[in-house]
Amino acid sequence: MKDRKYSAFALVGIWMALIVGCVIVAMIVWTMLPGHNTVTGMKWLQLLQDVAIFLVPAWLLARIARQRPAAWLQLDRPSNWQTMLSVFALMVIAIPGINLLGYLNQQLQLPAFLEPIEEWLREMEEQNNALLLSFMQVDTIGGLLANIGLLAVLTAIGEEITFRGVMLNLFSGRRENRLFEETPHAAVWVTAIIFSLVHFQFYGFVPRMLMGALFGYVLVWTGSLWCPILMHATNNGVAVIMYYVCFRRGIDVETMDTLGSGDTLWLGITSLVLTVADIYILRRSLTIKRASSLTSSGN
Repeated sequence: MKDRKYSAFALVGIWMALIVGCVIVAMIVWTMLPGHNTVTGMKWLQLLQDVAIFLVPAWLLARIARQRPAAWLQLDRPSNWQTMLSVFALMVIAIPGINLLGYLNQQLQLPAFLEPIEEWLREMEEQNNALLLSFMQVDTIGGLLANIGLLAVLTAIGEEITFRGVMLNLFSGRRENRLFEETPHAAVWVTAIIFSLVHFQFYGFVPRMLMGALFGYVLVWTGSLWCPILMHATNNGVAVIMYYVCFRRGIDVETMDTLGSGDTLWLGITSLVLTVADIYILRRSLTIKRASSLTSSGN
């Protein structure tokens, strides 16, 4: 397997060029689709953007950086079922706590002199939420499965390959034999901040940043990108399913978003406590397994 041919700065430049080229192609394709301004057309745009921004450039960059792209992106190391089940359960348990953090984030206000920026951010977030809500409003199993595939599975794979597979890799200068040595804290948090910023949702910045950090640490601890992909898909998938249930039953979707705050504050606090405990247990168990594996191989 060949070592990296270019410096991290050169790879970032190549990566940006690949993204620009792929986005241009994707936009040309989208404008050629009939009815591209409809909800269905916007879903096609979402799919094309996921492929053009996240999937194709990341894979091409990995191919340039290493002879085996899957190894560079840490997609060649499937975790055992116990670890996958643990991270899945962790994500489910964390959802009410994430909602509570989102509620607290919404109480933050920028200084008075930044009020125009805050208003712009609020309008942008409302537009994004309205578009997402239009995506979610389906009443058939086929529509639900399509949304799970587009908004949960594809988005999770694309964003995790980009942010944890490529960006965390470039920032940390990771080596395959250093996964359980010094944790690249700065790389994990810088990647998490960028991950949250690019969503352009100020009022969800804090919980999304913390989720991004969690995904990053799980990758570092497990050495498999499939674990954060599963966690990301779980978070998005639960939202898609709950929106579907609310829409079918005529329930206000805000009921789901406020789960863990307000009258269910106790659930959000319990979720946060259990999430922190689960993270500690997961990290400890993975460290013990790693130490045991090293001892066995040494013998």
